[in-house]
Formats: sequence, structure tokens, C-alpha cells
Amino acid sequence: MTQALPLPHYLVQRYHGWRATSFAENRAWYRRLATDGQRPRAMVISCCDSRVHVTSIFGADTGEFFIHRNIANLVPGYAPDGEQHGTSAAVEYAVKTLKVAHLIVMGHSQCGGVQGCLAMCAGHAPDLDEKTSFVGRWMDILRPGYDRIRDLPEDQQVAALERQAVLISLENLMTFPFVAAAVEAGELSLHGLLHDISDGALTQFDGAGFVAV
Repeated sequence: MTQALPLPHYLVQRYHGWRATSFAENRAWYRRLATDGQRPRAMVISCCDSRVHVTSIFGADTGEFFIHRNIANLVPGYAPDGEQHGTSAAVEYAVKTLKVAHLIVMGHSQCGGVQGCLAMCAGHAPDLDEKTSFVGRWMDILRPGYDRIRDLPEDQQVAALERQAVLISLENLMTFPFVAAAVEAGELSLHGLLHDISDGALTQFDGAGFVAV
């Protein structure tokens, strides 16, 4: 039997506050979204981390972004094996159905998933190496990135692996035939970003490295 309880009171209060203000002031826009459907210009793949607030960073309105969040903002390689793939399904829907013009992978500083991957690959997190660890098996996507940064000084490895989480995701996106075809046709552009939580900085990958936006 499903065990579901009523929402905490503070969330109920916040909902009613939103309904009475933001929703009431933009009722026509929400009605249009419901009637016409969504037409986002961009898809953003970001981390589940509660400190990463994509819509606030870009000042986005409801309906502007198609957002997918997962641990460490990773994209797996193309694997049409008949299994269940949440991130791949989101990418497929954004590119083939919504036909977004931009696909953005946004990593961030102090990423717990990346730190866990670093510890796992270095042999310091045996629990993540267990086959039963959902987080560990998901972070296997980033193992090639660890191989690229393992020889760096230890105090530089986390930040370097956070950058690799973005780069490997961009590389994996191009293994999807429909993504590669849209990019080659000039219908889709890929972007890699890193958000620094502490100072609000945003950098973008320019083909050679990460530079300030």
C-alpha cells in the first residue's frame, strides 16, 4: 500500500501564497501555457543539488526552460537497450518533440556527486562500489573523467572533475544520433556551463577551457 502523507504545513502556506500572487497576476499566461502547450527554447540538464536554481540564475519565466535534473548533471552515452533511461528519455523528448534550439549542461561547485565519484574511483568509498548503490552506478558515467584528472595535485582534483562532468556529458550527448544530426544541421547547439555557488560566477566552455560568461 502506498504510504503518502499530507504536505508539510509550510509548503501548503507557500503554495497558497504563490496562487494568490504570482499565479493570480499571470493567470492569462498560465492559461495560454495550458492551452497551447510548452515551447521552450532551451533544455537545461543540471544537478539535483538544492543550491542550484536554474530559473533564478537566468531569470526564466514559467515555460521558458525544459529542465532535467539528476545527480552531478550527467548524461550517459547512447544505449538503446530497451531498458529505462530517464535522462536519455528527457533528451530525446527535448530534441525530437520539443525541438529545442539549445541544450545546456550546467555543472556547479562543491558537487557532492562529483566528490563521491572521486572518493569511489580513488578507492575511498567502497559503499559506492557496491552493485546495489544507485549513486555509485550512476557515477560510473564519470569514471573516464577521473582517469583524465587523477595525476593532478589532490587539491585541484574536485574542481577538475566537476569540469569533466560537464565535458563528458557534452561528449556523450553527441553519441545520440538525433542530437548529432540536429547539431550538424544547425538546428541545435550544445553549451557547457559551470556555476560557482559561493560567488555566483558562471563560466562557459569555449572549446578550449572554461571562461567567464
